[in-house]
Amino acid sequence: MKFATLILVLAGTSTSLMAGVFYAFSCAVNLGLGRLADVAYLTGFQSINRAIQNPVFFISFFGAPLFLLLSAWQQYSPSASLRFWLLLAAAVVYLAGALGVTVFGNIPLNTQLESVDLLSASPDELARIRVRFEGPWNRLNTVRTLASTLAVVLLFLACLSREEL
Repeated sequence: MKFATLILVLAGTSTSLMAGVFYAFSCAVNLGLGRLADVAYLTGFQSINRAIQNPVFFISFFGAPLFLLLSAWQQYSPSASLRFWLLLAAAVVYLAGALGVTVFGNIPLNTQLESVDLLSASPDELARIRVRFEGPWNRLNTVRTLASTLAVVLLFLACLSREEL
């Protein structure tokens, strides 16, 4: 197997895994948590936010843009092939829509939530905290889901283009 093909496989795998994580949040995790009372919802989300910070997640989350960019770079030539442009587009979409939205949107919301002592908050405070967190977080996750899925589609199209790897 050529090195360029290996990098492309790693790009596809890591990007697909991340699209799956964001999709699972959109169609299962957020729906399940959304059915809980405020304190249970907020406690559950704090727990998820802590648990997701692990090496397995980080390898895929940061590996996707790295491998996408490396795949595009490996396809670059002065004549700039369709495969190059599709891979570059996949990298840009993932960087902006998944990584960027996470770093500048979801993580600040997670950090705000983490700073709340849920045991000392009143029921009214918990309800206000949830309203400030849940809607924005879910909307941002929808952006990440769509962006990472689009990145996967662009990567597939690059693989299906007739140019040799």
